[in-house]
Amino acid sequence: MAISRKPEWLKKRIDTGAIEKMEEMLRALKLHTVCEGADCPNRGECFANKTATFMILGDVCTRSCRFCAVGKGTAVPVDADEPENVARAAEKLSLLHVVVTSVTRDDLPDGGAAHFAKTVAALNKRLPKSTVEVLIPDFQGSLDALQTVIGAQPDIINHNIETVPSLYATVRPEAKYTRSLELLSRVKQAGVCSKTGLMVGLGETQNEVTDVMDDLLAAGCDILTIGQYLAPSKYHIPVAQYIHPDQFEDYKRIGLEKGFRYVASGPFVRSSYNAIEAVKEMGKHK
Repeated sequence: MAISRKPEWLKKRIDTGAIEKMEEMLRALKLHTVCEGADCPNRGECFANKTATFMILGDVCTRSCRFCAVGKGTAVPVDADEPENVARAAEKLSLLHVVVTSVTRDDLPDGGAAHFAKTVAALNKRLPKSTVEVLIPDFQGSLDALQTVIGAQPDIINHNIETVPSLYATVRPEAKYTRSLELLSRVKQAGVCSKTGLMVGLGETQNEVTDVMDDLLAAGCDILTIGQYLAPSKYHIPVAQYIHPDQFEDYKRIGLEKGFRYVASGPFVRSSYNAIEAVKEMGKHK
């Protein structure tokens, strides 16, 4: 049964001033952030610290996942200037760790992989001392597309598993659990640090969460993030349960004991929130 009232631990003040300043700069460069697109509860805090996760390939997704606030519909043409504009913005912000994600572009032959590669190359050129993390879609299972991203040599490749297998048909009807695991396995086989994120509060059990951990570790995943699912609107999948902070601490402990190299777990944790902390922990800072 869905619940609507948020508990006290999920109430957070948003710094609207910081959001307005960051958005002004992003609009000048015709850029988007997943912070805005996904209506992230941490965006005020991150913008105040001059950090952001850039969202390339437009702000309209070709898939219809029922948990995500990003707009759905007909995707926009690819902006050839976007890779360089992302690099310029990251340089202007003096970012030490840059995260780049995208909407899913099933309409493109390579799913946008070449655009990811160009963005990584532009960032590495402008900020050679900064680390780069990409949060990629599944490219419909294309190994060639994945290899294009791997070949660009990002420091971390992130792909979110999102939820437990039993909920995929409801939460991610156009994705496949095994396909996402295969992608993470290929990343690890290529010698790249791999990362994934999991939402809880959708109706999964603790055993299902720990089973997913085992599957991820078998695929060689290094970094795991776990956060509370929050319904963006009444039209999205409702929250089934608000997970207590103590449970998040248990998930972190279990994950580390099982063998993940880094685990971030908490009500407000999102895949790219405080991503630089994982980089520091794993000694990947340039």
